[in-house]
Amino acid sequence: MATSDWAKGASFPSEHLRFSDPDTGATLHRLTGHRSISHPTYFLQCSFTPDQSRVLFAGYRSGSAQLFDAGFPDGDIRQLTGDDPVHPFSALIAPDGTVLFVRGGSIWRLDRESLEESLVVDSGGQLGECSLDPSGSWYVAACKRGDGWGLLVGTVDGRETGFIPFSRTVIHPQFNPVNPEWIEFAGDPAPRMHRIRRDGTGLECLYEHGNDEFIVHETFLGLTEDLVFCVWPFSLRRLAWRTGEVSTISAFNAWHITPSRDGARILCDTVHPDRGLQLVEVSTGKRTQVCRSGASSQGTQWRLSRYAVAEDWERARRAADKKRSLSWMEMAADTVYGPQWTHPHPSFSRDEKMAVFASDMSGCTQVYVAEIPASPAGDCVSGARPTSLR
Repeated sequence: MATSDWAKGASFPSEHLRFSDPDTGATLHRLTGHRSISHPTYFLQCSFTPDQSRVLFAGYRSGSAQLFDAGFPDGDIRQLTGDDPVHPFSALIAPDGTVLFVRGGSIWRLDRESLEESLVVDSGGQLGECSLDPSGSWYVAACKRGDGWGLLVGTVDGRETGFIPFSRTVIHPQFNPVNPEWIEFAGDPAPRMHRIRRDGTGLECLYEHGNDEFIVHETFLGLTEDLVFCVWPFSLRRLAWRTGEVSTISAFNAWHITPSRDGARILCDTVHPDRGLQLVEVSTGKRTQVCRSGASSQGTQWRLSRYAVAEDWERARRAADKKRSLSWMEMAADTVYGPQWTHPHPSFSRDEKMAVFASDMSGCTQVYVAEIPASPAGDCVSGARPTSLR
């Protein structure tokens, strides 16, 4: 199919392929098959629509990064956006079913039925992916403007917006699901985990550490206030929001992590070595394999157990100067951390009976869904029971 055939509002036949995982026997669905990159939303968001009838994904089949959705398990594919490219990992599905995404320095809102787009806010700078509070009323996004890094915070209806400055790179801000007056965010490099109130007060570092302790992918443990995070590549840990106590859930190379809503289980991918998608029981650390990832999981940084430091980013900047098709920040992310679309980034379905992930097992990154068996048949590993670190 020619690139010109793809346009906002176009609908195309299913690309569905069903097969069994060779390791666990789990049923897998490949939802996309076009010879261009397709991947689900970022692992901090659910890619399934509220009624679980469609899966949201980003794809390049039209010539630039745009949003699509596919009927699940075997439905048509629709193109939801067109024209200027979107931030491919920025999309989320709000509680009301609309889609929020980043394009350039702006956050946009998309009605999935009419495909009408409305501007939420223009930051006047660069934006990372945005997150919503549990009600869907407030957004937060990492922002870089001429006056520095910070958090862009406001209401989706556009009535309120503000900028909270921070002294260095900001990554992955998220609202506390129990008390959304609080926002957790990552600073890069170390120390990583911080919190601040939505009004810009109460800034606090949650865990002091140096660049030799490679903390990544922190998120809230379901609908609790506690945080879970990875100390790459050694362990999956938990931080108590109220006391700051840190404990080990399981000692293995957990990478991108997605907790269940009740905080009882954590879905994750692995690399170096790739043990496939794993499901971890939080109370015991016991884990089971859901399926293979089949992903190439590219990136030099994940072969190390430390953060990227100044010389790593300078090397990435020089590489970007030679390839002007990407900004130096995008090129740095590809050079230092590896192309994100080659990472599985698994997340749960709405009913938490399936996992959606990306994989280039076919030679090009596509969208996959794995049905999680009630009793996964993969290798069962006893993890370390939670132990206090402080």
